[in-house]
Amino acid sequence: MKKTVNYMTKGTCSREIRVTIDGDIIEKVEFVGGCNGNTKGIAKLVEGQNIDDTIRRVRGVTCGMKSTSCPDQLALALEKAKAELEKENA
Repeated sequence: MKKTVNYMTKGTCSREIRVTIDGDIIEKVEFVGGCNGNTKGIAKLVEGQNIDDTIRRVRGVTCGMKSTSCPDQLALALEKAKAELEKENA
């Protein structure tokens, strides 16, 4: 089952992350704002990957002196999508 969420980021240059998951696979990721090449690269690297593996890899990544980053915010967006999908299927 598919789930798409829009996640409003906090503490990053990107303003929003749009994520679509299909079961436990990341189908599509789109960042709004942020470093264009980097966010496109992150999206391409994680599309088709297992959601839990991706969360584990990118959760806690920081950017400079910030306590978060676009990859860290992506982990939060994926956690939100996963929780909403599990709630709908309960």
